[in-house]
Amino acid sequence: MLRVAVLSVHTCPLACLGGWETGGMNVYVRELSRELGKLGVATDVFTRRQDPELCSVVALGENARVVHVDAGPPRHVDKYAVLDYLSEFACNVQRFRYFHGVRYDLVHAHYWLSGRLGTLFHEHWGVPTVAMFHTLAQMKNRVAQDAAELEQQIRIDIERRTMTTVDRVIAATDVDKAQMVSEYGAHPRSIDVVPGGVDLAMFRPGSQTEARAALGLGSERVLLFVGRIQPLKGVDILLRAATELARDGSKLRVVLVGGTAPGLRGQVSDEEREMTRLRTLTVELGLERQVRFEGAVAHDRLPLYYQAADLTVMPSTYESFGLVAVESLACGTPVVASRVGGLTTIVRDGANGALVPWRNPRLFADKIRPILRDEGLRRALGRGGLETASRYGWSRVAERTLDIYDAVLSRRLAARASIAE
Repeated sequence: MLRVAVLSVHTCPLACLGGWETGGMNVYVRELSRELGKLGVATDVFTRRQDPELCSVVALGENARVVHVDAGPPRHVDKYAVLDYLSEFACNVQRFRYFHGVRYDLVHAHYWLSGRLGTLFHEHWGVPTVAMFHTLAQMKNRVAQDAAELEQQIRIDIERRTMTTVDRVIAATDVDKAQMVSEYGAHPRSIDVVPGGVDLAMFRPGSQTEARAALGLGSERVLLFVGRIQPLKGVDILLRAATELARDGSKLRVVLVGGTAPGLRGQVSDEEREMTRLRTLTVELGLERQVRFEGAVAHDRLPLYYQAADLTVMPSTYESFGLVAVESLACGTPVVASRVGGLTTIVRDGANGALVPWRNPRLFADKIRPILRDEGLRRALGRGGLETASRYGWSRVAERTLDIYDAVLSRRLAARASIAE
């Protein structure tokens, strides 16, 4: 049986979604590991312990489990602070291997922090390594609005070194791949494109009336946002666009799904600061009665929100993929999104939603307005969304990923055979 060590150092695939550092990557690691397990791949996901009460090993599904590794204090810490605990993390992964007598055939590292350890295990274990970054520091810095949003140079350096060291890099889209080549000098032949996925059994169309009743929503038009509460997600653009729409007399409800992580030791977290900013803006715009802040929502309840909404709005300044868009489309709910990153490969103008050039509330309102007014158009876009989402099932993602594993392992065996001759 093929055994894979999956590294998700800074965030656990079991964590509740919507926080500052929990989102699409958590879903990706969890669901891919489960699907690989179904394909007969033994998958151990190593992640830093952030709760002292958690079991050390938690089953994800057939042949798949999460291993909580002690490294630093058992609580959330900033991702850059995690750098100080990577040595402890690596040592405790080694102890786990020795104690359980496990040998891994391949390492799959997710995110730059995991990439740093992936290159270490690549050397010490003598096994091939695959890396996926999910977001890129260079691209985030291009859209940063102030110094606080800038990623540090050490992250960029680790991303670049990882790209040149591992056996294969997985990009979420062709756009993601092109950015690695142009911004980091990565070799295009070392990068494979495998998109994110969606659980098509969970995310599917349902009764809008029943979903709204379950969520306590009325008959007004519902605009939905799902994601982390960060400036780059552009929630302020959605709020300002809602103001434009309200001037037309539109009866709207804006539902914001995304949680905040409380500050540590009396400190105010970045999420709390952004949430405060958005609540203040909501009052300034006179939208107190129209906007509903839901906080973090369990993943299995998200379909209710998509089913209840008329539109999902994604005013992001950067998305390497766009999992929320795929989830919404799988529920038959059209998406209006920024024309950035991976969103341009998922959302199609006039087919399953609309794309908006850059951060302009009026342009978002202009795209949203006709879709809200025309029920026939919404239904047509919803049907187009279902067709789009059907191509993103997790089983396809897992099969494509396993093909990459097999190719990497085959090349490693061929290289060893060549040296032996």
